[in-house]
Amino acid sequence: MSAYFAALSDALKEAGIFQPCLLLDRDRLDRNIALVKERLDPGLAVRLVDKSLACMPLLSRIARALGTHRFMTFHPPVTQAVLDAFPDADMLYGKPMPVGAARAMLTKGGAGWSRVCWLIDTKERLAEYGALAAELGIELRFAFEVDVGLHRGGFTSPEALKALSIPELLRCEGIMAYEAHAPEIPGLFGGQAGALEKASALAEEFADCLGEDQRRILNIGGSKTALLHNGGVANEVSIGSAFVLPSDFDKPGLAGFEPAAFIATPILKAVDPVLPGPAALSRILQTLGLFPRKGCYLYGGKWMAEPVFPAGMKVNGLMGLSSNQQFMGLPASAMVKPGDYAFLRPTQSEAVLQHFGSIAVLSGGKIVDRWSALPMG
Repeated sequence: MSAYFAALSDALKEAGIFQPCLLLDRDRLDRNIALVKERLDPGLAVRLVDKSLACMPLLSRIARALGTHRFMTFHPPVTQAVLDAFPDADMLYGKPMPVGAARAMLTKGGAGWSRVCWLIDTKERLAEYGALAAELGIELRFAFEVDVGLHRGGFTSPEALKALSIPELLRCEGIMAYEAHAPEIPGLFGGQAGALEKASALAEEFADCLGEDQRRILNIGGSKTALLHNGGVANEVSIGSAFVLPSDFDKPGLAGFEPAAFIATPILKAVDPVLPGPAALSRILQTLGLFPRKGCYLYGGKWMAEPVFPAGMKVNGLMGLSSNQQFMGLPASAMVKPGDYAFLRPTQSEAVLQHFGSIAVLSGGKIVDRWSALPMG
């Protein structure tokens, strides 16, 4: 591990990058893509999650490798960017949009919004979107959000779908069934396997409520579970974060995947830390193991990320967090100096990939490109 981060440090220095940056290991990314291709059930298509891969060259590389034009989208400015970049993009919203947001994009947005499939989670929203379609005089595509165990919203029973009357200008394309809860279910209650089995069975019950012309999108799964599905009614799974594997995605369903994204930042100061106030207080807390005997200050900080190098580097609660100069505790054996690099592993990829504006792309031990991240919008 130390040799890997030492090589990353050399690459950053050679590229003249001496400020915080998001670093993407393209070779690891490609290996993760290959694992998806190898493990994905052949009956399932991949829908790429744009919020988790909010960088157009990154999305393009993965889409090209997998031969997919399906995207799950969550934020209208990002939706528009993907529509503009991919003329054949098929877009499914992964959360229900306020009808006002839909109206704004359909009336003021750019081209391509007929390729967007909206998400409907309640009969009230169905009526709102029906009224919007009538107001604008256009057909709107939608899918039902259905609850298969996550309990985050959506229709809770197949009977609720059967009871609906779909407005004239709305066209049902299918369902979205998300089961992110499955990896967290204790074995006492059936564990992950049991939760996935129940989710798949429920998804099939919901799909059975739809006509043959309303089943184009039968979506299930996310990064943590997509590769565990085989058989069942679904015809596609959504995957995003798995390709760069932030730490929240260290789950059995992604065994063998490699972290491909890191925050890299210079170490500004290497110190023998002392708390403000009487020096004796620091010595007492160090003796008790509550305050480190060695530490450093980073260029920047307070990111959604966990320290991974130097080994043993930790946030210290007594010093608190800082987005300007983050103090980090170090083991007594750590050998660091100003100008060295520290590395943190994002806990998630959404928002974090966009934090620095651009992404430093590593391949073959060198920084070979800078990819612009999509703006937050």
